[in-house]
Amino acid sequence: MSPLPEQLIDRWRDGYGAADPAKGTLYWHILLGNNSPFRNIVLAAQDRLSGFSGLHMTPLQWLHITVLIAGPAGHISSQAISEMLETAQLSISDIGPIEVEFSRVIYHAEGIVLAAHPFEVLSPIREAAQTATRAVMGHDGLSERSSPIWTPHVTLCYSTSIQPAGPIIGALGKNLPRCRVAIEGFDLVIQRGSEWLWNWSSVGAVSITGQLDLQTINASRIFDSFLSPHNPISYGRCRPRRPGTARPW
Repeated sequence: MSPLPEQLIDRWRDGYGAADPAKGTLYWHILLGNNSPFRNIVLAAQDRLSGFSGLHMTPLQWLHITVLIAGPAGHISSQAISEMLETAQLSISDIGPIEVEFSRVIYHAEGIVLAAHPFEVLSPIREAAQTATRAVMGHDGLSERSSPIWTPHVTLCYSTSIQPAGPIIGALGKNLPRCRVAIEGFDLVIQRGSEWLWNWSSVGAVSITGQLDLQTINASRIFDSFLSPHNPISYGRCRPRRPGTARPW
């Protein structure tokens, strides 16, 4: 992800990211949307990019580091979800908060991201997610298409059109004001439907501070509701418009 691209392309050009709303995908994410200083840094960066069309901004609510794609949600029970969360918790309990810094902007043909530094300190989280996924799903999980080698980052925006990268790089630059963030846990998240809808719900959290943050009963209830065709639980969804239209908030 290091060389600067000459142009940006449409991330969803070939149908990538499209999905049936009735189906879901399980992700391990580090959710950062509740960190006010970090949100402010991201909001300022997104404002600097707001004059460019063809950029789909990540909603502040769902700022995240993708740890691992666990796989399809439709063929897994709520009991298996609880087992996955418990296995991850046992794999990583009591290592204490992990601190990372965000400043460096990385440009990719499909989007613009903030790199987490030093990324190596997040390896225990990745390993715990892989251990839990392997135990329940039978595989080590999947990586993102744009990042086959895990490079922890937070996506500021996704590209939804072909356009020169130079003016965008000139507007945002290669570094933002430094922001240190304490990571205290990570979540197992269901994404329903297409990527750009941001129809997400956390079904459980794993703490790395030694304080168990896993509520198995609640996780099972939410997951069972997800599987229900009536889907009675409201998840507080954030629904931006279709890519390439207006900013999503």
